[in-house]
Amino acid sequence: MNLQQEFNKTSGFKNLELLAQQVVEGFISGMHKSPFHGFSAEFAEHKIYNSGESTKHIDWKLFAKTDKLYTKKYEEETNLRCHIIIDNSSSMHYPEVEEPSIENLNKIGFSVLATASLMNILKKQRDAIGLSIYSDSYDFYAPEKGSERHHQLLLNALDKTVTTKRINKKTDTYTYLHQIAEKIHRRSLIFLFTDMFQDGVADEKLFEALQHLKYNKHEVILFHVFDSEKELNFEFNNKPKRFVDVESGEHIDIYADTVQENYQKAVETYFQQLRMKCAQYKIKYVTADITKDFEKILTTYLVERQKFA
Repeated sequence: MNLQQEFNKTSGFKNLELLAQQVVEGFISGMHKSPFHGFSAEFAEHKIYNSGESTKHIDWKLFAKTDKLYTKKYEEETNLRCHIIIDNSSSMHYPEVEEPSIENLNKIGFSVLATASLMNILKKQRDAIGLSIYSDSYDFYAPEKGSERHHQLLLNALDKTVTTKRINKKTDTYTYLHQIAEKIHRRSLIFLFTDMFQDGVADEKLFEALQHLKYNKHEVILFHVFDSEKELNFEFNNKPKRFVDVESGEHIDIYADTVQENYQKAVETYFQQLRMKCAQYKIKYVTADITKDFEKILTTYLVERQKFA
């Protein structure tokens, strides 16, 4: 079938929303070990009282427990607008995973679960969330909203992204970041999940597109998604292997250990260049290793949210 040539189905997450909730709850419970000690689960419904604000909504019961002043938050409050962008090219579906779970993720699965976890926190904070998904086409777009119906729409789009394996879908980051930038009119916090594999487009053009995302005083955080075991350390056994470019179909037959050292140096140099380039354009660069947990992703969100306010 022509349809089968276009994509293959995987089973996907059994319950993405529940998994995201588990990630967030685990993160919050471990916060006493982090710089955010005291930022407990209460953060979802309260904000710290600032001197000079009305005392009308102070939670006096919470004050009795904590000896700190918090004000209650209400549904109509929207403190933040956040737009999350996901690269959905074929390279993001590496390595192949039939049934993704917290312990077994490829790059797209990691990005989707990280996004769902961020959405879980943003929803509790009554914030507006938008989502863009792209590859060599603009696969999905939804503007920033905060309703439950909108939240379910985004979860459905994320689930489809994981369950549909793209075949030979190249990355057109340069084109679609410009289009996304034109759609986000009000100041927002923007998260981009991508493995930074871009064929045929100079880094300058790619960073011009990232710079365009900042044009309306948006804050841009680039999560560089990669598999440290395979894509950074090149850890393969010493048997002849065929390495195939999942976006172009081109391949090379080699023994991994004969090129491992030079490969590692080249990749480390590239990562350092990305960090320096992001610093030059005032874009926050964050490594997102899919073999690690989501603590770095969620901690980055909390730090950037405090700075953004």
